[in-house]
Amino acid sequence: MNRHLAAAAAVLLLPVGVLAATATPAAAAPAPHAAPAPAAADAASPEMFAAMQRDLGLTAEQARTRLARDAAASRTEADLRKTLGGAFGGAWLTADASSFVVGVTDAKQAATVRAAGAEARIVSRSAAQLDAAKAKLDGSAAKTSATSVAGWYVDVATNTVVVLARGGTAAATDFVRASGVDAAAVRVVASTEAPKTLYDVRGGDAYYMGGRCSVGFSVTGGFVTAGHCGTVGTPTQGYNNVSQGTFRGSSFPGNDYAWVQTNSNWTPQPWVNNYAGGNVIVAGNTEAAVGASVCRSGSTTGWRCGTVQAKNSTVYYAEGTVSGLTRTTACAEPGDSGGSWLAGQQAQGVTSGGSGNCSVGGTTYFQPLNEILSAYGLTLRTSGGGDPNPPTGCSGHEFTYTGSLSSGGNAYQPGGTYYYSSTSGQHRGCLDGPNGTDFDLYLQKWNGASWVNVASGTSTGPDESVTYSGTAGYYRYRVHAYSGSGSYTLGLTNP
Repeated sequence: MNRHLAAAAAVLLLPVGVLAATATPAAAAPAPHAAPAPAAADAASPEMFAAMQRDLGLTAEQARTRLARDAAASRTEADLRKTLGGAFGGAWLTADASSFVVGVTDAKQAATVRAAGAEARIVSRSAAQLDAAKAKLDGSAAKTSATSVAGWYVDVATNTVVVLARGGTAAATDFVRASGVDAAAVRVVASTEAPKTLYDVRGGDAYYMGGRCSVGFSVTGGFVTAGHCGTVGTPTQGYNNVSQGTFRGSSFPGNDYAWVQTNSNWTPQPWVNNYAGGNVIVAGNTEAAVGASVCRSGSTTGWRCGTVQAKNSTVYYAEGTVSGLTRTTACAEPGDSGGSWLAGQQAQGVTSGGSGNCSVGGTTYFQPLNEILSAYGLTLRTSGGGDPNPPTGCSGHEFTYTGSLSSGGNAYQPGGTYYYSSTSGQHRGCLDGPNGTDFDLYLQKWNGASWVNVASGTSTGPDESVTYSGTAGYYRYRVHAYSGSGSYTLGLTNP
């Protein structure tokens, strides 16, 4: 690519079955004031930054220091894992993140660890040996039960595999013995944990309440849907028939909106099912204009699109009149009620009813979302990035990063910062972008004063790859959404 160019049928409701850093880079390293790459602390979103202060008991300055130390530790671990090879015994930050510790099985390698700015600790087992021990426990999982063992994990700080025992340690000890794992490598720890599966609330998915409707959009604490799908107090089950929540508000007729408060098994997510194996991210709730294209997601007919014909429409249903609806040319069928309507990544409303079907076409109405949010004081769940099902075409790389960009946007990887290569060698990057877009990839190197492109992939499609043989230094990748929006995966392999 040249980058220098820049109906008369009856109206029906649509449910089914119901009516109703401590380490400072060398002098030549990129300084935050001298380059556009954000500092590690600035790579966090404001929401993440605030949550760190709340949940970790940190001040703003402590949170920034913690983020910088975390980023430095990640880079150091990646380098030492390669350098130490089979002698690498795991790495961890201490509880207050004041020290970064690296385990080594060979005392001669301690100097290498200290030279990298970390604290060395001599350990008995390598990280590979610990992983192998855990893998043997994984292979023996059928020999235990959830009532006696809550789980197991590698604990690098104690250089052991921890087995969590419930109701006494005897059964867990028997489980370890039966697995054939060296008992010296395992610690059995009494635990009261009772893990349970958690489920995502996603727009367009089915839910049940004596019949079937579709989730509209996730809000804090639950989701919005159509009012004719249930009355206040009606319990719901999710797409998997697991207990999900309760209708806390419902208005129909007059309006056609409701909201369901979900229980602790369910997490409202800013996603809508695209019924093609992935999801559409909900970025906001800006109302589309008359004539704009809109698409809807529902549990009967999946993903269907049309255009907005009119707003503030009044519809006569058999159950009564509903006003304030938006009329569209998209089709829908029973079971699609309550489902999501989007214009791009902007949430529009929930399916109310219509006429026709998706075989012959029809007219469908949706209840605008913003009125629902206002009526119940709800907050729409939105995302600034991170698709739950990002493209996965870049496999086999040492590191993998995901993100989401709007058209014209840029992201810098890894993690909004840069990495240091201590030796000469080949850098490989693979970008898997969303279909139907044009995403580009640039490898940049710090020349002591600014970032310079040293390799790039700028085809007209969403997928790119770059290979560069370079000397030691500081590098970063720039992902650019030349046209189109969506989520991407970036695979990286460094010398």
